[in-house]
Amino acid sequence: MKLQKLLWPSLLLMLAVLSYDAYADAKQAPTFKALPPGAKVVVMPMDVELFVVSAGGVLEPQAEWTTKALQNLKVAFHEREQTGKVVFGEFPSEPDETIDSLNRLHGAVGTAINIHHFGPLKLPTKEGRLEWTLGPEVAIVREKTGADYALFTFVRDSYTSSERAAAMVVAALFGVGLPGGVQLGYASLVDLSTGEIVWFSRLVRAKGDLRDADKAKESLSALLDSFPG
Repeated sequence: MKLQKLLWPSLLLMLAVLSYDAYADAKQAPTFKALPPGAKVVVMPMDVELFVVSAGGVLEPQAEWTTKALQNLKVAFHEREQTGKVVFGEFPSEPDETIDSLNRLHGAVGTAINIHHFGPLKLPTKEGRLEWTLGPEVAIVREKTGADYALFTFVRDSYTSSERAAAMVVAALFGVGLPGGVQLGYASLVDLSTGEIVWFSRLVRAKGDLRDADKAKESLSALLDSFPG
């Protein structure tokens, strides 16, 4: 857990460099076309964390910002749910270690999908196909909820501090580009009978502000724009 906390800031900066011009992209598994009629989708607890980029480029977690972002995203999702065709169910209890572990796994798998499907490090054996899984452990979600599918959401958002902005200006004068804040999000629809990720969307961009309710709504809409239902 501690190692993952240390790795996320460097991963965020790496992905910002690899995908700086990216906006939103989505893929579906070859065998998946659409949600079957009457399918039940449970919304997993959102995995969200916000950071500020220090003058030296270190991403420092901001607990109050994260709490606000979670509130905004939950409201935005409920508003979207009311206008959509799919009936979603909220995860019925507080997350335990097993659910937290699945969320962490989803974040790691999402990063791998982002790098190997949308970045320069394509996996030749997959030939562009979305063939990834969270494994049989997701069966516990089916047992707890009776759902057929689960929607996992992962978001990391960082904001450039005034000191970092000044450093970026000075560096630019010498022809050096320094990365600032970046918004990175993954959403995955997982078949709970197999663990297979049947739909995946990613959002990577250098704008957005989850601390603001309207902007959080726009970010969620961008991430879920191609949701299959």
